[in-house]
Amino acid sequence: MQAQMHTGDDGDWVALLGVKGGPAIYPGGQLPTSHLLRLGGCSMVIDCGSGVAAGIARQGVALKTLGDIFITHLHSDHYLDLGPLLHTAWTAGLKHRVRVFAPAGTDLYWQHFLAAMAFDIETRIADEGRPDLAGLVDVVTLDEGLVCEEGGLKVSAMRNVHPPIADSFALRFETQAASVVFSGDTAFHPPLADFARGARLLVHEAMYVEGIERLIARLGHADERLRRHMFASHTPVEEAGRIAAMAGAEELAINHLIPVDDPLITLEDWERAARTHWTGPLHVGHDGLRIALARSRVGHEGH
Repeated sequence: MQAQMHTGDDGDWVALLGVKGGPAIYPGGQLPTSHLLRLGGCSMVIDCGSGVAAGIARQGVALKTLGDIFITHLHSDHYLDLGPLLHTAWTAGLKHRVRVFAPAGTDLYWQHFLAAMAFDIETRIADEGRPDLAGLVDVVTLDEGLVCEEGGLKVSAMRNVHPPIADSFALRFETQAASVVFSGDTAFHPPLADFARGARLLVHEAMYVEGIERLIARLGHADERLRRHMFASHTPVEEAGRIAAMAGAEELAINHLIPVDDPLITLEDWERAARTHWTGPLHVGHDGLRIALARSRVGHEGH
């Protein structure tokens, strides 16, 4: 893989940098989706919701060592800060090439970001002697199947179910020691269990159904479109647990929580719902949560 981020340790882990489903940010709340994965000596960013650069820095990682970036789909809460992350890493001393594996259309986003920031970029090149940022980034179109395989690390993608977006993907990262699967945003999709078979950790999105009506009321939507989207495109937390059990995953982390900021939904509520079908180790996501990937147990099955 590409250049490795310095993390201060050699262990494998996943950090959930932002766990909120949806793009809005509220005072004191969680941030939209992004992750930092350390696996097999490589570090990768999966999704770039608002605040991803700060989240990486809070993990003790030097932004100038930024590695490969993967974008699961083009909803803003998953790629809004892709440009700011790359630019901030560049200002922090990034000098090597970075690959961005992302759905078709991301190259257009990147070109427009460069155009929007042209004055700043050109000024810093001339005034500070920095390399050209445009020349440091390769955008690679993400599709189903094998994404890349280098240095003992294999990355695969599977199209999930997230209408109206067709190019929406789950991602699997694996070495001989461990594998980690990110569901991406998806409705309940049983084929994902096969894709995640035997994973050391499954990171799956989750929706708490009883909170959806309150969320819609709070946002003030006057028609049925948001409600239809929620139920057609996201996974009830109970079913996220079912997928983990069907896959025989060793551990489950739920993230992209919808709604994450409802005061009537407690941590215990998320845990209880996830355990409808899941009996193994469970992590309810919160911003900055780091999950170690040291192998310690066998997979679990549901009941």
